[in-house]
Amino acid sequence: MSSDVPLSVLDLVPISSGSTAAEALRNTLDLARRAEEFGYHRYWLAEHHLNPGVAGTSPALIISLVAGATARIRVGSGAVQLGHHTPLSVVEQFGLLDAVYPGRIDLGLGRSGGAPRTPAAPAEGAAGVAEGAGESEEPGKEYGPGKEDGPGRTEGTFTDSGLYLPPKYTGFSRLLASPRFRLHQALLRQPGATTPEYPDQIDDILALLAGEYRSADGVEAHVVPGEGAAVEVWILGSSGGTSARTAAARGLPFAANYHVSPGTVVEAVEAYRKAFRPSPALAGPRVLVSADVVVAPDDATARRLASGYGLWVRSIRTAEGAIPFPTPEEAARHRWSDEDRALVADRVDTQFVGSPETVVERLEALRAATGADELLITTITHGHEDRVRSYELLADAWAKRS
Repeated sequence: MSSDVPLSVLDLVPISSGSTAAEALRNTLDLARRAEEFGYHRYWLAEHHLNPGVAGTSPALIISLVAGATARIRVGSGAVQLGHHTPLSVVEQFGLLDAVYPGRIDLGLGRSGGAPRTPAAPAEGAAGVAEGAGESEEPGKEYGPGKEDGPGRTEGTFTDSGLYLPPKYTGFSRLLASPRFRLHQALLRQPGATTPEYPDQIDDILALLAGEYRSADGVEAHVVPGEGAAVEVWILGSSGGTSARTAAARGLPFAANYHVSPGTVVEAVEAYRKAFRPSPALAGPRVLVSADVVVAPDDATARRLASGYGLWVRSIRTAEGAIPFPTPEEAARHRWSDEDRALVADRVDTQFVGSPETVVERLEALRAATGADELLITTITHGHEDRVRSYELLADAWAKRS
């Protein structure tokens, strides 16, 4: 694979309809081994909870399994959600990982899971509050980018490179106000616990890793293993807000989520670059950008394989929790209302679906619009071999592009 702009993998450990969490985990280990063979640079695992269709609940545990099943590829979190963890627990977990797999571990940190400061803003992390999206089908019709019965692109804009930026999604307040989200918070926190400000959490993690932590009254803390761990720390974010500013101020690399909040990706990377301050770890800004992708030998086959994604994201955005990923036949049986279409439109229209040539062209537009130094690819299909084949076709086409 060409190394000028490497490709990496983001895995949510999806569960397909009719399958199990155990099979999803076995598929993750197989995909990680295959991704290493195909030349992908990193393999990141997301953190989600209480989703019937997602088995990625504990990044550190799955990272350990993936790192043990592979030999060279970097493995990390995309992301640990700090609203559910303390800085000490994070450094201890990733210190253990680094001790066993030195020089291969990435610590991606997200802000989701804490008490929302601005309820209308997107939750920041690799997938927000387990965000997902894709294309869907109505019986007898294709529902996706450019289709007459789809949501259309009349309100969005295009960058000079041709990247589509949909209107900003404003439905996150509905998710945050849902009974399921309140239960999610109650089960992941001790009663009465509060989440510190995100920048303070990041500072504590960096101080513990560096062996420089001091409490307010001057007491030192030294984490073993963890102190001095050679983990690569990344900040993940969906907008130009807290996460982008935190990464920039501390001279850390930043992962912007086109696959979570496509309407704000340019805003996010611009805010990060504008505010960036050099650090001992990083002399200049370093940006990774994510994208939802499904590749097949031809566009029609890819659209069919991706057709369950719209139904999947609908289940998330209606606060049901991600359903097991549907088959194309299951997706085709869903009757789409106008409200449903509007709910998933930004994600349907920004999933990159098609032949290798089609998808490479769109990824090049994403790279050009964001100046990405690396692209993070997340792919979900009902069939595991279709998913593996998508990553293989993309890696081959990306390496051969002119």
